[in-house]
Amino acid sequence: MWADNETSEDLLGFRVHAELLINILNDESVLPITIGVFGDWGSGKSSILQIVKEEFEKEDDKDSLCIYFNGWTFEGYDDAKAALLNSILKELEDNRKISAELKDTIKEKAKKLWKSIDWMRGAGMVMKNVALPAVSAYFTGGLSLVPFAYQKMAEWGDNPDKIIKKLQSEEGKRIFEAFVKKGKEQDKNLTNAVSEFRKDFSDLLAATNFKRLVVIIDDLDRCSPERIIENLEAIKLFLNVPKTAFIIGADPRIVEYAIKHKYKNNKEIEEDNNRIVIDYLEKLIQLPYSLPRLSESEVETYISMLICKKEIGDTKFKRVLDEFRKYRVTNKYSAFGLSNFEKILEAGEFGKVKDNVITIPSLVPLITNSLYGNPRQIKRFLNTYTIRKRLAEVASLQSFDDAVLAKMMILEYSEPKLFKKLFEWQIAQDGVPKEITDIEAMSKEKVIDDVISEIKDSEFKEWSKPKIIKWFQIEPLLSGVDLRDYYWIARDKLENSITATSMIPPIVRALFNELLPDNMTATVTKSLLSEKFQPFSDIEKDAFFNLLSSNLKRNPKQKRLYDIFNTMTEMKIENAVYHYMEALKIISVSDIEPAVALRLADFKTDPEFGEFLINFFKDGKSKASKAFNIKK
Repeated sequence: MWADNETSEDLLGFRVHAELLINILNDESVLPITIGVFGDWGSGKSSILQIVKEEFEKEDDKDSLCIYFNGWTFEGYDDAKAALLNSILKELEDNRKISAELKDTIKEKAKKLWKSIDWMRGAGMVMKNVALPAVSAYFTGGLSLVPFAYQKMAEWGDNPDKIIKKLQSEEGKRIFEAFVKKGKEQDKNLTNAVSEFRKDFSDLLAATNFKRLVVIIDDLDRCSPERIIENLEAIKLFLNVPKTAFIIGADPRIVEYAIKHKYKNNKEIEEDNNRIVIDYLEKLIQLPYSLPRLSESEVETYISMLICKKEIGDTKFKRVLDEFRKYRVTNKYSAFGLSNFEKILEAGEFGKVKDNVITIPSLVPLITNSLYGNPRQIKRFLNTYTIRKRLAEVASLQSFDDAVLAKMMILEYSEPKLFKKLFEWQIAQDGVPKEITDIEAMSKEKVIDDVISEIKDSEFKEWSKPKIIKWFQIEPLLSGVDLRDYYWIARDKLENSITATSMIPPIVRALFNELLPDNMTATVTKSLLSEKFQPFSDIEKDAFFNLLSSNLKRNPKQKRLYDIFNTMTEMKIENAVYHYMEALKIISVSDIEPAVALRLADFKTDPEFGEFLINFFKDGKSKASKAFNIKK
């Protein structure tokens, strides 16, 4: 088994990315700078940041001071800006790299900064309200603060049109004039306070004698939208002074979503959404660095290295890791696998590794395609694969082929609907489905476009995706293979695919939460699904379906969950009906509200959904069934 933790042990060959970042940070001419290390959930961002952290924390580096935070550190605070500033000051005071003779000086200078924070908060200027201005003003390049009057009017809780009507009254004019007067005083005080804080913070860094302060904030994308923006704005407003470098690890889609969320009532954002968001993000993060997805050779290397480490242990694996690093210096493209291990390991060690790695190379293209070159997904896949192998051994399953297991799991992971269809075929035919033989015959030794055309014209058209055809073509072939044992060890997953029990990517959870409001119209729902769901990878789409389905099963009376499924069904989103039906199978008809059943009656004529619904509501006794059957 492999732990799902960040590590500085580079099995991905990602050290080259870390070294590039280190090289940039060592260039004093680029400071101050904020770097965004961007990538999908589980893409290896944290491991790169760990390598950077270890480099700048070395005792012999007398020029650098490195502070590391997890974004979640500030999630529980009412005022994340103040929490971030407090934490950085505390780290500076206590850091082991600062000599004893300097500590008193540092603490004395830090006292003034502590007082600045306390003063701003004590004066009623809660720092979470100290923000970059409404977006249009911000693009002038200034760092002025959100006008006090704007904040106060926002507290009325009305939309802009209602606020304008209020201000047109005599009383409204008097209130606004008072707001403006007080706001000017507040803005002046805050502007001075921020400027003074930046100056004092810069003086504090100068007193440390370090050439650079490197602050790493990882997992920012796991924070709420408000916290994401507060942390980024705190860096820009208070901390972006000479000698500083901030490295942010995040999924850029989550950060963009956070910006939209913060300014969702701003008309300029609504009118020119993408440009505004991108410009704003560029103001906050000067250097975006996007991690590439793993290639096939990198996936083969990663899997081989994980298995090798597990089989020979940490101590002996150090030799392999050292050779891998040397290999990557001269060869950036080829896989590092069995042929390399054979030259490094003793015969007995190599034998153990070979027995476990031998099936991997032929399946790498499918694993890469199905898991989108995502290291976390690959590791979770391998963990499930290992558990099932052990279960097969404990259960003394005869003629059990590890390669067949891996191939079956790829289908389960990437196409849960087809995995279940194959289950139904094999259970009706004593484990050896004729359909597999038929499709393999159509797929054999043919150009893939010809195969797609032939399968689309057959009864198996849902199996005509290019990646599914490649799945059929790759060894081992499954014609004549008894699949019962493979489904027996996967029986706990037949209702829930592997991804159902895995962590939900933050970008998926963000969209789910955005879709939940009960008063959301069908038009807005369709727009969100088109703009945000459709660009998801297959893994993210499957995770969304699992999240929606699991919530519906737990909360069968929550109408909004049905609304989301209904809209996805109307939009003919692939696999929506399948997941909807699977969820409904678990729900009692008596738990469904009549209004929901009445809406579902609109799908009676749907070729994929209609027959299922008619059978589902056929009892005629419950209120839901009666409502469904009103419509003819």
